Amino acid sequence: MHKKIFFLSLFFTGLIQSQVTTMTNVISEAVYYDGYAATVSQPVPTGLTRLNNARYTRKLSDIELNSFKTTIAMRVTIGALCDNYDRLGEVFLALVPKNQTTYAINDPNVKRIEVGRYITPFMNKNRTPVEVPYTYNVSNLYSIFHDTELRNTYDIYMELDVFGVPYAANNEVPGCAGRNDVFTGTLTFFSNDSGAASDYNTLVPLLSYNALNKYNSTDVPGETVRIVNFNLPNAITNANFVVISTPHGANSGGEEYVRRQNYTYIDDVQMLTYTPGGTSCEPFRVYNTQGNGIYGATPKTESDWTSWNNWCPGNSVPIRGFTLPNMAAGNHTLKHTIPTAVFNQNQGDVYLSVYLQGKSNATLNVKDIKTVDVGIYPNPTSDIVHIKSPIAVASLSLFSMDGRKLSETYKENTIDLSSYSAGVYVLNIVLKDGTAFKHKIVKK
Repeated sequence: MHKKIFFLSLFFTGLIQSQVTTMTNVISEAVYYDGYAATVSQPVPTGLTRLNNARYTRKLSDIELNSFKTTIAMRVTIGALCDNYDRLGEVFLALVPKNQTTYAINDPNVKRIEVGRYITPFMNKNRTPVEVPYTYNVSNLYSIFHDTELRNTYDIYMELDVFGVPYAANNEVPGCAGRNDVFTGTLTFFSNDSGAASDYNTLVPLLSYNALNKYNSTDVPGETVRIVNFNLPNAITNANFVVISTPHGANSGGEEYVRRQNYTYIDDVQMLTYTPGGTSCEPFRVYNTQGNGIYGATPKTESDWTSWNNWCPGNSVPIRGFTLPNMAAGNHTLKHTIPTAVFNQNQGDVYLSVYLQGKSNATLNVKDIKTVDVGIYPNPTSDIVHIKSPIAVASLSLFSMDGRKLSETYKENTIDLSSYSAGVYVLNIVLKDGTAFKHKIVKK
């Protein structure tokens, strides 16, 4: 068995065998339907809300929240119905304004963080095994579940999403003709006091399942770059960044099949470097009961798998991250980039989620944090730099690296560097609402 899966199995087994384990069942075998179709009117399991055919949500009660212990495992179980292809699924923690009894999936007042992602196997409902489990260590959520100030402002919901379509199974799987049910989904937490409690009082959702590519969803034209600016009202320590990403595009030469290095920066300092995949998918072959072109009919060597795969149908997606001991109050910039991404035939996306937890001397909750999506491009530049922002620009000030102000403009979204020599400059951006950011600009 692959060492990461073995570790998670030991972690999960240790939890469920503990005599002091608390089990919190959030969603039990909910039926999911055609993700492309209009939302069905089928009965909804008690306590759940169907946000659309691919997502259910349930509010966690105060009793449930108080019951979570310091070490937390999350288990997702997906059952086979009438989708026999590999699909994406996610678990989100949703912060809903206190006492708002209903919400839509696109409600702007709801703050989300993605806490887990998985890939369904190719499953034929007539063959065993008929379900696949995914397990995650999410002990960092202890601080959210037990944050009194946060809970005074928001109700905490858990959402389980699994997108599926039945069209192939309608023809290929006996018993699926004419059906539109695609999977079942179960979400359960297990916790005990085997480890130290996470100690955070700051939560900053930065990106939640954000689609990134270089052809129509990027912050630097022609490149694969996502930039998010955020403001911390107070300094924080032990800043823990959580990153989840997967590349997709099943066309010839698509991003699913080519491994590429990813880079994450904070304030222009490289913090995380990784290449997805590179593991054997053989441990998950057992769940792929429908014949397919990924697994084939016979086992493959580890070198066969690791030469190309970015993820395995039937496996969970790694939760990556990094920490910073200290972050000052004020404005900061997160940048995620995949320099060699191609997106052949202008197809495919990388789905990216990032959130931050930290500790502050003052109570900082989601409502106190400003996140503004400001794009600066092209950078490097030979002349004009453009600023893309949903909030109007009040002023742009250009400084040399030794702090001399070189120019200042007002109510403009561009700045001209053509008259300056090659080198690095600092651009200070002030938005109409008073939010300010600094970016390094390279003049070619």
